[in-house]
Amino acid sequence: MTITRQHTNQRMSRIVVHNDTIYLCGQVCKDATQGIKEQTQTMLDKVDALLEEANSDKSHLLSATVYISDMQYFAQMNEVWDAWVPEGHAPARACVEAAMARPELLVEVSVVAAVKKG
Repeated sequence: MTITRQHTNQRMSRIVVHNDTIYLCGQVCKDATQGIKEQTQTMLDKVDALLEEANSDKSHLLSATVYISDMQYFAQMNEVWDAWVPEGHAPARACVEAAMARPELLVEVSVVAAVKKG
């Protein structure tokens, strides 16, 4: 059994790979002063970068858990999400309203993906 961890500190690893499955820690936006659409887009940009580093991409997503600070943002977040997910490659997904680590954060996502083969 091989487990690899990247960007690890005492609390967490940003990427963990086990048996060709990639687990990303929760990702938030680049700039929390922005609105929900901008926060969602920059959060997903971070997911793209980490998946690439782990030899995967969004077409290999298996599951996603989206945490949103207030369901009033649900439709706007989904506009960005739906444009980001490749057609035919939607992961299993849950979206829950949750208190965030900082009040200015509106959305966070944690994903699991498969390693690309070949």
